[in-house]
Amino acid sequence: MIRENSDVILSVQDLVAEVEGTEILKGVTLKVRAGEIHTVMGLNGSGKSTFSKVLAGHPDYTVTGGTITYRGQDLLELEPEDRARAGIFLAFQYPLEIPGVSNLDFLRVAYNARQAHHGHEELDAFDFDELVRDKLDVVKMDASFLGRSVNEGFSGGEKKRNEILQMALLEPTLAILDETDSGLDIDALKIVAEGVNQLATPDNAMLVITHYQRLLNYVVPDYVHVMAGGRIVRTGGKELALELEERGYEWLSDVAEATAR
Repeated sequence: MIRENSDVILSVQDLVAEVEGTEILKGVTLKVRAGEIHTVMGLNGSGKSTFSKVLAGHPDYTVTGGTITYRGQDLLELEPEDRARAGIFLAFQYPLEIPGVSNLDFLRVAYNARQAHHGHEELDAFDFDELVRDKLDVVKMDASFLGRSVNEGFSGGEKKRNEILQMALLEPTLAILDETDSGLDIDALKIVAEGVNQLATPDNAMLVITHYQRLLNYVVPDYVHVMAGGRIVRTGGKELALELEERGYEWLSDVAEATAR
């Protein structure tokens, strides 16, 4: 379904990328418009997480072919920090711990960097404290988490909820969620999904990367893309995710081989 707001946020054409000399992405093509939620599914090694890291500008990944355009701008010209300031957000599959840096300070610095980039007034500690406490409700987090070091000693579910809290504050134009459901029990999954749904608007877009259909019971995508062998080999609606849940991925091996020829 193409929504009324059809502004293209992300356009990827024939993207080829490698890491340490090994080609992982072998011609990915994808277009994401404002107001859309896209899901990318596939087995381990299919290229899903590589795709997310390339979009975010991870320095270990080298683009050797194709183009990425973000809101009409060549994304490959931007450094990772400039991509973040421009509104691209990556929620990690395995969020890092940052000992000695309080969650509150980390969030305030990130928020004010976005504010400065857009020419908006930065918030002092008092005003930011008010703002972030309002956002805690999105992910049902206790205020005590703000005083702890970033992700240090957090459970898997708490780390993922902390990522969604960051997203709630930064209000990205394109949110990339790399296996946000990984390692979550059903209660944590529902909280994270509710947060994602609250943050989806007609003016932003989301790219949700996952193995399993279960997340899509709570975050309903407009499009489901299946990646295999470094390419998107099939696109459909939510029914495609249900088919994968029932049949697995093996039946797509022939499709991937045919696409590679």
